[in-house]
Amino acid sequence: MSLMQVVAVGVTFLLNALDGFDVLAISFASPGIAAEWGIDRAALGIVLSMELIGMALGSVLLGSVADRIGRRKTMLGCLITMAIGMLMVTTTDQLVELSIWRVLTGVGIGGMLAVINATAAELSNERRKHLSVSLMAIGYPLGVVFGGTIAAQLLKTQDWRSVFYLGATMTAICIPLVYFLIPESVHWLTRKQPKDALLKINRTLKRMGHAAVSALPAIAPDADKKRVSDIFSPALITTTIVVTAAYFLHVTSFYFMIKWIPKIIVDMGFVASSAAGVLVWANVGGATGGIVLGLLTLRYNVKTLTMIVLVMSAVMIAIFGRTQADLGKLSMICATAGFFTNAGIVGLYAIFAHAYPTHVRASGTGFAIGVGRGGAVLAPIVSGFLFDAGIPLSTVAMIMGLGALLAAFALSFLKLDSGDAELVKAESRANMSGSAG
Repeated sequence: MSLMQVVAVGVTFLLNALDGFDVLAISFASPGIAAEWGIDRAALGIVLSMELIGMALGSVLLGSVADRIGRRKTMLGCLITMAIGMLMVTTTDQLVELSIWRVLTGVGIGGMLAVINATAAELSNERRKHLSVSLMAIGYPLGVVFGGTIAAQLLKTQDWRSVFYLGATMTAICIPLVYFLIPESVHWLTRKQPKDALLKINRTLKRMGHAAVSALPAIAPDADKKRVSDIFSPALITTTIVVTAAYFLHVTSFYFMIKWIPKIIVDMGFVASSAAGVLVWANVGGATGGIVLGLLTLRYNVKTLTMIVLVMSAVMIAIFGRTQADLGKLSMICATAGFFTNAGIVGLYAIFAHAYPTHVRASGTGFAIGVGRGGAVLAPIVSGFLFDAGIPLSTVAMIMGLGALLAAFALSFLKLDSGDAELVKAESRANMSGSAG
């Protein structure tokens, strides 16, 4: 890995951390909005869901855009969209306008999640591809932890708009970082071969410390017929169904923990600040789990590792449901549960990058993440109904943990094949083998 590649993967980490903060910005600001505007919880709940809708749309739609026009352009477009959405929220004084800007912000975030997954994989070398994707993915929980800490300090002296000013500023700062530090993917340029593709490829190879190539590799005659809709072709439909189902199922377990930990801890008799502290530990555990899984992918099969952590996620969620009201034990259990649940998310991101060929890598990832957001929406709703029905926490936790277990089962049907055999041969003929993964 050259310095340029390491820096580029580092920027994708920052972009995912930014996504983590932006997603929860409305949660940090919602008490202030409710107090200033005098709105009830039902109306506020609708606003809180708007960004998830935008993220689902952005993941599905902009993932395919990244496969058409390139990774770099799509990232820059997503950042501009997010910055506008965050800034315009501060100008609103009614729920409809606020909801519109949160949907727009969500579209940018959803598209970003799809494209940085492909970017981290394609700017890495082959050996560290899964590690690079894993490191990118842990930016999300760390963005929640550090962004939440900064937002909490801001809200002590400023109003709720300060959270969005911070988000818009950080997003704007990332625009020149992407422009100057992340080149277009050599994989994408080789596959699409747009105008000046050879010049751009050689420019990137030089920054990586590799020799220039004299010509573009020959691409099969049917390459122009490949479309982003190929994720539903006979060759990839099984992959799409399996990875989407696995992500959807695991996300229900993941978001059960993320959304309900504070409420469950408070219901046990602890103050809200203690509940927030336990959630922080869950995110710290999640970041650690992502790092550990990424390092393990250097030696072990990513599919096997992911199935193992998914099973352990179900176990730890069940244990959480049976833990007594002891803050120390709860923090430890939630950190461990976070370790495995987020490692499962990271593993699935790595599988997305591995399972799809270049021309549909962002599209496949975007579709799986977009549809999977349905699990994020369903999780708090289903568990809420279960609690309202009088079902005890221990049983609810076991039921919600089944999502991770079923996700592991779904992955057992997945046959991993990079799908880029044709491209690899072409790159090899052009003496580009190994230059960019």
